[in-house]
Amino acid sequence: MNLPKSVSIIEVGPRDGLQNEANFITTEIKKEFIQHLVCAEIKEMEVTSFVSPKWIPQMQDAAELIQSCYSSIRSIVLVPNKKGAERLLATNCKSAAVFVGVSNRFNQKNINKSTRESIVEIRPIIADLKSKGFFVRACISTAFYCHYEGAIATADTLALCQEFADAGVDELSVADTIGMATPAESFSLFSTLKQQLPNIMIAAHFHDTRKMALANIYAALQAGIDRFDTSAGGLGGCPFVPGATGNVATEDVVYMLERMNIKTGVKLDKLVKAIDIIAPHLSRKIDSGYYQLTKKRDISV
Repeated sequence: MNLPKSVSIIEVGPRDGLQNEANFITTEIKKEFIQHLVCAEIKEMEVTSFVSPKWIPQMQDAAELIQSCYSSIRSIVLVPNKKGAERLLATNCKSAAVFVGVSNRFNQKNINKSTRESIVEIRPIIADLKSKGFFVRACISTAFYCHYEGAIATADTLALCQEFADAGVDELSVADTIGMATPAESFSLFSTLKQQLPNIMIAAHFHDTRKMALANIYAALQAGIDRFDTSAGGLGGCPFVPGATGNVATEDVVYMLERMNIKTGVKLDKLVKAIDIIAPHLSRKIDSGYYQLTKKRDISV
């Protein structure tokens, strides 16, 4: 097996995980959640996003939340447009994420722009952020399938990734937004991306809608991917994709990798404590396998 010796976990729970949560989580609870994730040795994290509170109410406290960025980690803030980037520049954070879906219809539902219009708007934002010393990751949504368009042509995903690489981003986060990809598709796409873009960081981002995320991660590992977006407690979804369930649970991924002797550096016991902080405030229960087992005293994990 061609597997890495270590893997980087990018925690997306505070941003991607909470954006679709029905209950508004107070800023203090979010801060406590983030701090416990830091204590669990998470080194990279999507903290929040500067999106319109009209469309994503959960993110209305973004400015307060990142008033003092967490200096011990890479704190990533999502900026969907020029206004969001300007708000980020007024903070101490030096890491940004931009996003575009391969699917035109997904983009229209999400930000009322086509994929091409989104790229045209984002390229100067990336250039400006890079000129100011920012780490920039590009989140590629609907890389495999789209709720509105069905199967996405691999050539279209590769072309969009190439455009972002040419624009100068540091990392591509390639997402199975509706959780429909298979391990064979995961291996194929990520193998091709590694060959096409050998000099850029690539992260895999899987949703667990059909309970195939761990299998898809295993396939991506074999393709040479050593960076994964995960969400504590399996939090998440997409406000603009009906039925899109949570991201793959950080604790399940870390448990699997560590059992395979692939180091993550994440402390599982402290990760569970972070989930304990957020769980009582959610509109749904945490159903990740590892977390549920820790709540059953008679079962060893």
